[in-house]
Amino acid sequence: MVFADLTGSTGLFESAGNVVATQIVTRCTHVLGRHLAAAGGDVVKFLGDGVLVLFDDPIAAVQATARMQDVLQELATVELRCAPLGVKTGIDRGAVVEYDGDCYGDPVNVAARLCDRAQAGEVLIGEPVFGSLPEGLRLACHSLDRITLKGKAEPLRVWRVDFARTAETTLASLLDYRELLDGVRPLQRIDLGRLDQHIELHPGDGPLIIGRGEGAGFAVDDPRVSRRHARIEWAGEQCVLTDFSSNGSWVHFSGAAAPVQLRRERCTLHGEGEIFLGTAPDDFTAPTLGFRVIDER
Repeated sequence: MVFADLTGSTGLFESAGNVVATQIVTRCTHVLGRHLAAAGGDVVKFLGDGVLVLFDDPIAAVQATARMQDVLQELATVELRCAPLGVKTGIDRGAVVEYDGDCYGDPVNVAARLCDRAQAGEVLIGEPVFGSLPEGLRLACHSLDRITLKGKAEPLRVWRVDFARTAETTLASLLDYRELLDGVRPLQRIDLGRLDQHIELHPGDGPLIIGRGEGAGFAVDDPRVSRRHARIEWAGEQCVLTDFSSNGSWVHFSGAAAPVQLRRERCTLHGEGEIFLGTAPDDFTAPTLGFRVIDER
């Protein structure tokens, strides 16, 4: 099940007016529907600024949705002559019931919830879809670990399709390999510290789990901290913090007026600052990590 939703349509209605905006949104959704149908999908229905499509082949579904932003870009440039709208997508796989021109079942609901959680330009897929992909396509997917979705009792494993970054990642990997051959240490890292713990995380080191569990790479013994509270990793040239916790995390960048609150969300770390785990920064007892992102390139 593919659930795709346009982004940016609210601003379009404000700037272009109801009549013109409705025409553009309708044209975009129907073009996306035809694009997905040409890739083997069966359009179930259009939902205002969204479309629900049933695929028999999950590989075709993932490949087709990864090209939707390009389809909208070409439509906006060639025909509409306006700024392109964005699109966000959720995909799940499983048994559904087709009745009276509609589809029902858990995969439909999960695809819709994944679409809700996606950002503009993102394709989020569930574990059944990821498990059905060949190795080459799995390498183009980035794990977001487990995410809580509305209506689901337990968090679900979710991946983001990153085809657009595959070429960049491959080039970065080749450059990293060249540096290793030359004996050059990576010039990017993040320094993390709390009390007597200090860790450096370099690109290529793999993800670092922060939490109260025994398997955490950075252990924080506090009841407000989840066993797998958060993860820090390098994604290309960016250092990313992803929160998986029950109580949330806060990132306060040095010089910023207010902290960034994360609850099952992610944030790119830059500069330096502090990460608060399980309780807001205004609680002076909050478990706190200091961080500093260093780039000596």
